[in-house]
Amino acid sequence: MSPALTPAFTQAFEAAVQQHDAQVAALGLTIWVGSEPTFTDRQALTPAWLHTALGDDKAQRAQALVGSLQQRLPNALLLRSVGRLYPGEEKPRWNFGLLRRRDGQPLWHGPPDPMQVAQATPVSPTALAEFAATLASACTAQGWATQCQETATEQGEAAWMVSVEIATQANSGEANDATQPLRFVLHAQVLEGTSESASEPDASPCPCAMVDLPAIESVDDFLAVLACLEQAALHCALPALALAGAQPPTDARLALTTITPDPAVIEINTAPSTDCADFLWRSQQVYAAAAAQQLAAYRLYFNGQVADSGGAGQITFGGPTPLASPFILHPQLLPGLVRYLNRHPALSYLFSHDFVGGGGQSVRPDERGADAFDDLVLALELLEREPNPAPELLWKSLASFLCDTVGNSHRAEINIEKLWNPYLPVRGQLGLVEFRSLRMQHTPQRATAVACLLRALLAMLATRSYRLPLIDWGRELHDRFALPFYLQADLDAVFAELADAGLGLAAPLREVLQQNEFRYFGKVDLPFGSLELWRGLAFWPLVGDAASPEQAGSSRRVDASTTRIEVRWRSPAAGDVASIAAHDPTHWADWRVMVDGVELPLRTEQDSVGALKVFGIRYASFVPLSGLHPTLAAPTPLTLVLRHAKHPTEYLVTLHEWQPDGQAYPGLPLDLNEARQRRAARITVEAVNRQAPASASTHGTVVRPSHKGLTPYSLDRRYR
Repeated sequence: MSPALTPAFTQAFEAAVQQHDAQVAALGLTIWVGSEPTFTDRQALTPAWLHTALGDDKAQRAQALVGSLQQRLPNALLLRSVGRLYPGEEKPRWNFGLLRRRDGQPLWHGPPDPMQVAQATPVSPTALAEFAATLASACTAQGWATQCQETATEQGEAAWMVSVEIATQANSGEANDATQPLRFVLHAQVLEGTSESASEPDASPCPCAMVDLPAIESVDDFLAVLACLEQAALHCALPALALAGAQPPTDARLALTTITPDPAVIEINTAPSTDCADFLWRSQQVYAAAAAQQLAAYRLYFNGQVADSGGAGQITFGGPTPLASPFILHPQLLPGLVRYLNRHPALSYLFSHDFVGGGGQSVRPDERGADAFDDLVLALELLEREPNPAPELLWKSLASFLCDTVGNSHRAEINIEKLWNPYLPVRGQLGLVEFRSLRMQHTPQRATAVACLLRALLAMLATRSYRLPLIDWGRELHDRFALPFYLQADLDAVFAELADAGLGLAAPLREVLQQNEFRYFGKVDLPFGSLELWRGLAFWPLVGDAASPEQAGSSRRVDASTTRIEVRWRSPAAGDVASIAAHDPTHWADWRVMVDGVELPLRTEQDSVGALKVFGIRYASFVPLSGLHPTLAAPTPLTLVLRHAKHPTEYLVTLHEWQPDGQAYPGLPLDLNEARQRRAARITVEAVNRQAPASASTHGTVVRPSHKGLTPYSLDRRYR
């Protein structure tokens, strides 16, 4: 279970985050961190909250979320920017933005957005014309060549266009010789969520004043334009004004947070934080705003299983400017990162969503086949022969490996499409690296702990050379590291290496990161030991040709019918081990665990709790409508038999996929606690006397490990 967020723990956690920030700052490093938290309505079973990006009440919920978040981000200016246009969609997605100064000072004194006023007042054609003329005068007063003319929108509605020629400025405020033509379209539009009276939901919507902003390259130019808009709107006493169009530029002075739709979720692309203390504060505001609108960071299934929101929770690192990114200032950082993540699969899988592996949403470079792996080894060696590789060379050397099997960099564990990509206009050369193998963390503290872990790793790799060779894990990658026990052991090794580098994470951060409760089913306490059941990783494969026209779109079909369970057989309580071993022949280490009559070759291990034995079981938990093996049945539930040669009783421990009595659940779990109870209730225990006549309950004779589905770390029941 996660540590209780008591005042004492909260204070200790915040101190641990501040300690991490101090460690990074002491090395002279500037590493900014941003995130893309995603939230869902976990009670909804409609398309927009299950698999589509648009529809249902998602836009209305997003507007309410914007208002809730704006209350928590002081002096933020609300924007209605044009969102991204995806293949197959008729128009760009909606995009709400909150722009604010990082120093906390107000950015805008003009009229609010229409969704922020209790009673919207329609704008008249005369008022719109006056606003256009006043804006033109304000721009002329800046020394800009300005024209104002009446025009029409694409829908044929009356509008005004104000065209200006601005001598472009660098963000330092110094003018360049070039000029940038800007065209502002002022028009009246009926906006979703506005009406003549907030207390009369059925009132007819009214047209509100709107300005479509052009793309502006410089922050200084944008601030100057914003001042002219503010001056004109106040002069004309506009009661409300919607600022739409292109997204504004940002730098170290301005922070932009956007709210957009994605399949099954609402995504909040947070403004990057200068350190993890600020990241924690921002995350707390975002999670609180989402909770206020009954939006969750996770989804609960009927049987108690917990999934992330459906949109994952990527974290991005960079600097205050592209050239000040740590990946640009320290060219050895990215190659070292590729090597380090290869050698520590815990960073790929322990905090991940369920869709991992070669067909997943965050493909590792070594999940693309032997040929790609061999070329990656060569690419790293050639890159490290360059004493100071240019940013574009860094990108070109690794971009072909940091992608999935069909070349999609957006489905890579390490996404560098915005590092220094010359083929991606505007957004390609930002010096950013995104970690995509992350589920949506269910609390802001856990999200911050993951950010601290990755940021500490980047700080270590930026300040010391890391050239250990890549490991060709082969089948072990999806066998050994499919089990939570070995991922946790690998994470402990990462903790130790960070500590040796002077970047160790304090205990509260480690405590949060070491929790893996959503993969825990429960345990069975028996007289001679305890049996724990955990959910492992399944690495679901793609169905069919993912690159074919028939599977075009933003989603891909996988066969998710397989489940992997980790079995941990633990010794009794520490104080009882010696006495049991000395006086009782049925010592815990001599018990055997069988499945389908096959004895599992349990692996003897040790952790902070004590001695234990570990092994995995893979099986088909249901029959999919479309899957890889149409003739394969799903022999559920899973029954484990615990037997000892000198003990008359054997124990049948059964993990059910549903309620043991087969009855339907009354509904989705109300909360995480009820989900935990449902998972535990799926485990049943039966004691069987082996001295009784032979029956099916004894599960037959023992078959020694020669099963076709047996690997060093798991048994695949599908070969039974």
